[in-house]
Amino acid sequence: MDLQTTYQGKKVFLTGHTGFKGAWLLQWLHLLGAQVKGYALAPEQPEDLYNLIQGDTLCESVLADLRDHKRLEQEIVAFQPDFIFHLAAQPLVRLSYEIPAETFAVNAIGTAYVLDAVRKLEKPCTIVLITTDKVYENKEWVYPYRETDRLGGYDPYSASKACAELVINSYIQSFFNPAAYEQHRKGIAVGRAGNVIGGGDWAKDRIIPDIVRALRAEQPVTVRNPKAVRPWQHVLEPLSGYLLLGAKLAAEPLSYGGAWNFGPYAEDNKTVGDVVETAVSIWGSGSYVSPPLVNQPHEAGLLKLDISKATSELRWLPKYTSKEAISETINWYKIFCNNPSNASEYTIEAVQRYASL
Repeated sequence: MDLQTTYQGKKVFLTGHTGFKGAWLLQWLHLLGAQVKGYALAPEQPEDLYNLIQGDTLCESVLADLRDHKRLEQEIVAFQPDFIFHLAAQPLVRLSYEIPAETFAVNAIGTAYVLDAVRKLEKPCTIVLITTDKVYENKEWVYPYRETDRLGGYDPYSASKACAELVINSYIQSFFNPAAYEQHRKGIAVGRAGNVIGGGDWAKDRIIPDIVRALRAEQPVTVRNPKAVRPWQHVLEPLSGYLLLGAKLAAEPLSYGGAWNFGPYAEDNKTVGDVVETAVSIWGSGSYVSPPLVNQPHEAGLLKLDISKATSELRWLPKYTSKEAISETINWYKIFCNNPSNASEYTIEAVQRYASL
């Protein structure tokens, strides 16, 4: 499906546009010719990707809190979007232990506020809501989780995203039921992505930013859980899934609702230690240490995603192996460290290179 045909000239409301994934999606939507209105908190630091790509020139940017129900509704209704991509979230597992109530408020209630605003739209609209691979009740088993598996969540972040999915399902059943599509004309789907890596991520307690910070300082990388297995993927992989899902949903709103997993092929589920070793090798120098963990919050040891639904029904396929994803990511940071002003052009080239595969 030609994404340019779908999104060119269309109004896209993007929450979380100043964040890591949001900024990449903003850049891609701009290249597709979409008219974007973003809604998010301000970028946290000058080197955030949104600032590097001069995000204010790529969209109408609204800096506001997702929990500001009235403001959010006002901005969505005034814009009259054709598409909504909801990425805004408190996205960090370890931080969720420090601010659990805020995490639930942003991720669950914030999602309800987005859908409440959609109720006020009197036009067709396609909505793609992003949660996470961590919504599943993680039994630490070797089997990849399917979209029909039970939701759960040990830590506040995971649980808040599972709550968001319950909120979404309730709104669909109550207000946007497929059986009444001709009355509401809203197509709604959920994207669940694996562990995303890519240039421009500076978040605390994420493996790639931690690696880059240590390597730039010529210090050993400290690794908390080197044996933990995750579905690693480059940021453009799930974003391509979200865009494809939005396009399919807009064309056939009754056929592509529900939840969709976006992750790597099974053989590309790697341990944290594998990722660190590959990243250090591509960087060209460095080492890592794994000190004993004492009084650390719980983090899942094993998590895999089943992507067969997306591959068979959406015809979406991962394009990068885990090594290619790590290479793309580390090369972005090497370019940034050499000359930050070149990172914007490289980001555009990365999107164009991926889209041409």
